Amino acid sequence: MERIYTIPVNEKFEESAKDASNGCPFCALFRMLEENELEIILGASMMDPDIRIKTNEVGFCPVHYDMMYARGNHLGLALMLESHFAEQRRALEVSGLSAIIKNPSDKAVDSLTKLERSCYVCGKINYHFKRMVETAALLYDTEEQFREKAAAQPYFCLPHYRDFLVEAKRRMNKKNFAQFYKVISALELDYYDTISADVSWYCKKFDYRYGDEPWYNSKDAVPRAIKFLSGDIHRINKK
Repeated sequence: MERIYTIPVNEKFEESAKDASNGCPFCALFRMLEENELEIILGASMMDPDIRIKTNEVGFCPVHYDMMYARGNHLGLALMLESHFAEQRRALEVSGLSAIIKNPSDKAVDSLTKLERSCYVCGKINYHFKRMVETAALLYDTEEQFREKAAAQPYFCLPHYRDFLVEAKRRMNKKNFAQFYKVISALELDYYDTISADVSWYCKKFDYRYGDEPWYNSKDAVPRAIKFLSGDIHRINKK
């Protein structure tokens, strides 16, 4: 395990264990990585020749274009777009031998499909995030203190719950994985039942027969349910 990953993994698990409002610790790790990468790409790194070559080639996904624009460095983003446009224009233009070997429209479709599926920021985040999930599985397998932190989590969003299960099964022996699954699945199903009940009560409150009943913990049930089902990983904050 690399220390560069064990420190943030431990920190985010501890924060969520102490305060349930922090939610899924993996979502917090993802947001941390995303924040770091956006700061880097809109900072001095945008002028780094090696990085510019890569961003010219792969571009960014719609979410990260929006997040970069919202941060206010419009000139920096425009400079990257300028060279990205030039690179993609060359990729779409078919001439010489390429025009003979491959149908021009097929080449355009291939280039655009590749571009649509690529994002420089996503690639950087995914590289580090995968290793953080691996680290969490290894820490659970080897450290009692981390097992206690994991058992104290409010929940794991369903996408990251799946990721955690996959890495744990890959890293642990059968006995340890069975113990891991017993603890983590119980935690997950408990929250599943809680949020499901909150959503149901939220719906009932719009029935006149329940108009005088208290809301209990259901007023924010819809946004909490969405975070649980799909994660809480992209927050567009204008600067």
